[in-house]
Amino acid sequence: MTSQSNSRDGIAFALAGFVILSCGDALIKTIAGEWSPLAVAALRFTIGALGLSVILLIREGRAAFRPQSPWLQAGRGLCLAVATMCFFAAIFVMPLAEATALVFIAPIFTALLSGPLLKERVRPATWIASFIAFAGVIFVLRPNLSEIGLIALLPMGSALAFSLMMLANRAVAGQGSSLSMQVFVAAGAAPILVLCAILGSISGAERFAVSWPDWTVIARCAIVAVTASIAHWLVYLGTTRAGAATIAPTTYVQLLVAISLGWLVFGDKPDVMTMLGSAVIIAAGLFLWSTGRQKIS
Repeated sequence: MTSQSNSRDGIAFALAGFVILSCGDALIKTIAGEWSPLAVAALRFTIGALGLSVILLIREGRAAFRPQSPWLQAGRGLCLAVATMCFFAAIFVMPLAEATALVFIAPIFTALLSGPLLKERVRPATWIASFIAFAGVIFVLRPNLSEIGLIALLPMGSALAFSLMMLANRAVAGQGSSLSMQVFVAAGAAPILVLCAILGSISGAERFAVSWPDWTVIARCAIVAVTASIAHWLVYLGTTRAGAATIAPTTYVQLLVAISLGWLVFGDKPDVMTMLGSAVIIAAGLFLWSTGRQKIS
C-alpha cells in the first residue's frame, strides 16, 4: 500500500471517528431534562470503563492493569471527569454548535500551558493564535452570557480540563498500549463522576436530582459509551496511518456536524455571530497547526 493511500485511509478513519463523536454528543443532548448531566456522565463512563477493561483483560492480561505512573493516570482521569461534566452540563442548556465551538479552544490552552507545565518553549505563533482564538470566543459567548449567565463559560472549563489531560497524555506516552491508556483514563474518570452524581443528587438542586431513569436513557448512555470507544479507535487508526499532523485539521469536522445536527435535530439555527466566532476559532487552530508543521519540516 502506497504512502498516499495510507494517508487517504488515515484521513477517512479520522473523519469517521470525529463524526461519530459529534453524533454521540447530539445523542447525549437528547437526554436534557430527563436526567442529571452528572449522572449521565457517570453512567456513560462506567459502562465504557467496564467494557474496555474486559477487552484489555482478554487481549493483554492482568499485567496490563498496572500503570507505571499511577498518579499521572489518576490525574488524566480527573481531567477527563471535569471536562465531561462541564461539557455535558453545557450542552444540556446551550445550543450544541456553540458549546462545541468553545471547546475547540482546547488546542490553544494546550499550547500555552505546555510552557509552564512541560517546560516547552511557547512559540510566538502560539500567542498570535491565542489572541485570534479568544476573539472568536468572545463572538460565540456574547449572546450566551447575556441569556444564560456564567453557565455559558462551562465549555471553556471543559476545554481547559481537556487540554490538561492532553498534557498528561504526553507525560505518560509509551507507558502502555493505546487500549490500556483508554482503560486507565476511563476507569479514573468513572468513580469521580459517580461521586459527583451522588453529591449532586443530595445537594437538593433539582437539575442534579438522580432517580431511576427511563430505560431509553440507559440505552442512549450505553450507545454513546460504545460508539465513543469505536470513534477513538478510528482516530487512533487514522493517526497511525497518516500521522498526527496530517489528521489534526480533520477534528474540525466535529463542529460542522454539531452545527448541522443542532439545526436539524434541535432547531438551533446558529446566528451570524456564532458562525463568525466558530470560523475565527477554527482559523486560529489551523494557523497554530500549520506553523507547527512548518517548524517540523
